[in-house]
Amino acid sequence: MIKRDAEKKLKRLAEEFPAVSVIGPRQSGKTTLVRSVFPEKPYVLLEDPDTRAFAYEDPRSFLAQFEKTGAIIDEVQRVPELFSYLQGVLDKYNRPGQFILTGSQNFLLMESISQSLAGRVGIIRLLPLSMRELFRGGFPIKPYEEYLYTGFFPRLYSNPIEPADFYSSYIQTYLERDLHQLKQVHNLSTFQTFLKMCAFRNGQIVNYSSLAQDCGITHNTAKEWLSLLLTSCIIILIRPHHKNFNKRLVKMPKLYFTDPGLAVHLAGIQSPDNLIYHPLKGGLFESLIVTEFLKCRFNQAKEANLFFWRDQHGHEIDCLIEYRGTELVPVEIKSGRTVNNDYFKEIAYWNTLSGNPPGRSFVVYGGDQSQQRNAGHLVGFSDLDPVLLYLK
Repeated sequence: MIKRDAEKKLKRLAEEFPAVSVIGPRQSGKTTLVRSVFPEKPYVLLEDPDTRAFAYEDPRSFLAQFEKTGAIIDEVQRVPELFSYLQGVLDKYNRPGQFILTGSQNFLLMESISQSLAGRVGIIRLLPLSMRELFRGGFPIKPYEEYLYTGFFPRLYSNPIEPADFYSSYIQTYLERDLHQLKQVHNLSTFQTFLKMCAFRNGQIVNYSSLAQDCGITHNTAKEWLSLLLTSCIIILIRPHHKNFNKRLVKMPKLYFTDPGLAVHLAGIQSPDNLIYHPLKGGLFESLIVTEFLKCRFNQAKEANLFFWRDQHGHEIDCLIEYRGTELVPVEIKSGRTVNNDYFKEIAYWNTLSGNPPGRSFVVYGGDQSQQRNAGHLVGFSDLDPVLLYLK
């Protein structure tokens, strides 16, 4: 098992709350993580029809089995009615770490928690593996095109499976099971087209009208379906920062897939070599770096503190990290491996507007050499530690 950075925080939350919830996309490693951290707890999977029927039909008796031992309840969103009864058990015993809950549908799980378990549950989001976790686990550093193509789902690193086979199965599972549970998509074929169109927009500012037109759906349906992808932790949206420095700003968010391999497969890219000159490579590389930053935050059970900045003249900073609530750290993301002065052009412009010092400015690029320059820090894609310090 590859040791996860979230393990330390998960243990801490289990010492502070009577229940801990681990949420994230399917196959991100939630079950493996919680079972390795809490091996003494009984494990219950609510995907199993008989177990799910028991929990739904007689929730009191179902939970009574675990009043003394506690339990890991996997895919708990399958029986949302359970949360109301769970509240009584937690209040009765008030023991830290009694129940560990996992789920792959963010909205259903979070809605149930906010209604029934507010103040009783610690929450941690688990995305697929980070590059840092892979390197620490003994996997060698590879060209970033390999990571874009393969993605970071743990199963791809623990089993000999082709990424194309994995993602084909993943998409079908998502379409046939998760969306069926949510019951908000009636035409799965059109929704699969919508997924592909989102993949082609990975790393771009959302344009609902364009997205709707390309899929033959309404503007409102595009918004609703994008919300479903957020619900399922398939994508994340990064908001523009509000500080305008007297310039009109773009107001729509940027769209990123939480795993680049899924976006690559949806876009029909068939090998890492196809990515070398592919027009989507820049956006995919940007999503790789942004989600590495998000993983660092989520593994600490913290909310995202990432934004982007773009004014009406086209000046843009790919990522702004809000540090300590008041300071902003600009990060430009470039997929090229050969550095040129233009890499620091937008950083210099933004620093002039904001008064931010070059020593707190970064360019992450596709090469492997990190160095300090007059305009800011140059950071190789595989050594993000200088930036991750601002995400603690």
